[in-house]
Amino acid sequence: MTGVIIMADAPHTQIETARWLISRGAHYMLTVKANQPSLYAQLAALPWRQVTTTARTVERGHGRRERRTVKATEVRARLLFPHAVQAVQITRPRQPLADGPAETEVANLVTSLPTHQASPTRLAAFVRERWLVENRLHWVRDTTFGEDLSQVRTGNAPQVMASLRNFAIAVLRLAGVTNIAAGIRHHARRPERPLETIMKFAC
Repeated sequence: MTGVIIMADAPHTQIETARWLISRGAHYMLTVKANQPSLYAQLAALPWRQVTTTARTVERGHGRRERRTVKATEVRARLLFPHAVQAVQITRPRQPLADGPAETEVANLVTSLPTHQASPTRLAAFVRERWLVENRLHWVRDTTFGEDLSQVRTGNAPQVMASLRNFAIAVLRLAGVTNIAAGIRHHARRPERPLETIMKFAC
């Protein structure tokens, strides 16, 4: 894993995970939320207004207009997380294209990448790459498949279901489907269609 950069959401922001990755030569970039309360408070208290914005993007989609700004800074004071040396803040103001209230989401991340290996501009590029993954995969899983509402939460079942959702999305993408919801409806109308589509790529 030497040189690999692992990006993950807050449930994976665990001390043991960070130490395991570093011990194998990898680096991490992890989202911090309330599951790490001391670190979360430490990041929220940083003087972000004094940090220069590294990147800005504006996107329209999913019925809303979203602006994203990324700030990154080296943290000289010891962060309450092993090997963390930089902090990143992402701000996402969202405005519905139709009527509705605007909302702003702020996300904080930590990374083990030092500035000589990952400048703020490079960290912003990593974040943008992750946004692409979220838009193509996680958003589809959350909205089309209703993953967040799933009652499957015990044992290995959540991981199995996530793998099945990823498999279905991958097969539909390979088949040229651009609208996953429409692709699912098309395949659901006739029980032989899913197998026919899978077999095209199994041969």
